[in-house]
Amino acid sequence: MKRICIAAGGTGGHIYPALALAQSAMEKDPDTRILFIGNADRMEARIVPEAGFEFTALDTHGLEGSLKDKIRAGISLLKAIPEAEKILKAFQPDIVVGFGGYVSAPVLRAAHILHIPVMMHEQNSIAGKANRVTARYADEIVVCYDKAAGQFPGGNVKQLGNPRGSVAARAQGDPEAWQALGLDPDRETILVMMGSLGSTTMNDVMQQVLARPIDGLQFLFVTGRGNEEAAKCFENRLDVKAVSYVDTLKIYPYIAGMICRAGATTIAELTARGIPAILVPSPYVAGNHQYYNAAVLKDAGAAQLVEEAALLKNPAILRETIRGFFGSDMIRQTAAANARKLGRPQAADQMLQDMEVLCGGRS
Repeated sequence: MKRICIAAGGTGGHIYPALALAQSAMEKDPDTRILFIGNADRMEARIVPEAGFEFTALDTHGLEGSLKDKIRAGISLLKAIPEAEKILKAFQPDIVVGFGGYVSAPVLRAAHILHIPVMMHEQNSIAGKANRVTARYADEIVVCYDKAAGQFPGGNVKQLGNPRGSVAARAQGDPEAWQALGLDPDRETILVMMGSLGSTTMNDVMQQVLARPIDGLQFLFVTGRGNEEAAKCFENRLDVKAVSYVDTLKIYPYIAGMICRAGATTIAELTARGIPAILVPSPYVAGNHQYYNAAVLKDAGAAQLVEEAALLKNPAILRETIRGFFGSDMIRQTAAANARKLGRPQAADQMLQDMEVLCGGRS
């Protein structure tokens, strides 16, 4: 298996697991050649080349908006199929792996037409639209949740997990990066992070929630780039360190819990490392995916779930949840153990093994 084509685009939830798989493939065999296919005007066009992988783009649009927009999108997807065929014929991959996003639909369809083995990955508990449409072309469908498995009846479905969890599980941490934050090494640290860009709404909530110290805990509050203003009210606090960005892989070994969104990548990392969390699902994502992701962890006793709408009415709800959930060593440790039970730190290796089988062990 020397050539792998990966189709992924639109959001970090699709792109970062795809990059994790690609990096694992290169670690296993540095001679592997990997081509990503995405959109020219989305984040993958920047992130994938920065990670050192080949990238080419298709012109595709999601089936959203007005009827006119949906018709235009449908035409773009149909036109992209022969374009994807040309790319695949030139690259000659042993296998094509789709991680979702509307750009993946024409690529997986083209691979099916060309009789190239196809693996599809679904990160969320509720399957995305593109994956539901293209599942029929997949020789194997990899999911992260039982709930997702039931949405692909008749398919060759395996619950292997998210490759990003493999990366998180291997992270050793960076003592210098941790020490540079200036936090008290003798206090339990809770990481507060609402995605790489942060959330203005939740930043406002957190300023109220952390207005006064919470006994026994300190907080690393990541405001998100462009939201640095939210950090000013904590400048003289010893129990709250506010920064605009942090590399979570460098600090995971040093934190006792998280307050965060419930995106697929975040959930994979939390469970792979066994980190207890208070999850505040973003209400702005399609299909309310994050709520259902969070519900899985809550039902397993691995996390607490608090909806943003409730916090906008009464931020004190989150403060009390923090005190009850993170303030008890027993509760926190039990949740960590439950999170670890859900984790699949071998996801990337297991996917690579199955890919070898699907493409007949080509080398």
